[in-house]
Amino acid sequence: MRKSKFSPVQIAKILKEFETGKSVSDIAREYGVSSAAFYKWRERYAGMSSKELKRLKILEDENRKLKQMYATLALDHQMAKEIIEKKF
Repeated sequence: MRKSKFSPVQIAKILKEFETGKSVSDIAREYGVSSAAFYKWRERYAGMSSKELKRLKILEDENRKLKQMYATLALDHQMAKEIIEKKF
């Protein structure tokens, strides 16, 4: 997954600008973000503070790393089972 070029603080700021009445097209032009990305952020992070956003990003990154570790271990376990079966 590609890392976002916007920090959680910047995302929160952009969403707050929309809440204050700025249009999506103005925000997209000013920050160089697509309207689809803006609406995705709005759906995912609506009502969160920048502190909560930072914590969420950290947890998502940690979750991604743990899933990768699990996949690697599962693959190693499967290979070990196949090797043991071939010996017997």
